[in-house]
Amino acid sequence: MNDLNGYDYEDLQPGMSASFAKTITEADILLFAGASGDMNAVHINEQFAQTTPFKGRIAHGMLTASIISATIAGRLPGPGTIYLGQNLRFKAPVRPGDTVHAEVTIKELIPEKRRVVMSTICTVGGKVVIEGDALVMPTSRDDLGKTSAELSVNKR
Repeated sequence: MNDLNGYDYEDLQPGMSASFAKTITEADILLFAGASGDMNAVHINEQFAQTTPFKGRIAHGMLTASIISATIAGRLPGPGTIYLGQNLRFKAPVRPGDTVHAEVTIKELIPEKRRVVMSTICTVGGKVVIEGDALVMPTSRDDLGKTSAELSVNKR
């Protein structure tokens, strides 16, 4: 582990994994709606949501997916990691009060670009609700002492 309590690129290996869990609360849904501007009635209006195929309110898909981001930023590779891309497939709804378990696993290291491809999955009660892949750029021991201008030139 590095000084930020994360892993530098040089410490990573395919197969490494980490997880994080969070219960999605009413407050999370309302705050996410306000922060994102996504006021879709299926998320914030129970009466309307009862008329949908979901038969009740559901959490925003991107709110649920943010648990993946928390796992990458907080666990593996950890603090300082730059999120470059994510492919997501939404498989089932998440409801207020559900606990989302996210797991990330390193699939591939791309040394020439210092990139990491990770499989990502979120489950609720053992049922897959999101699956996909992420592309990230972790910190590197080679970056120590470099200025931000040097880093931006070296990473292009």
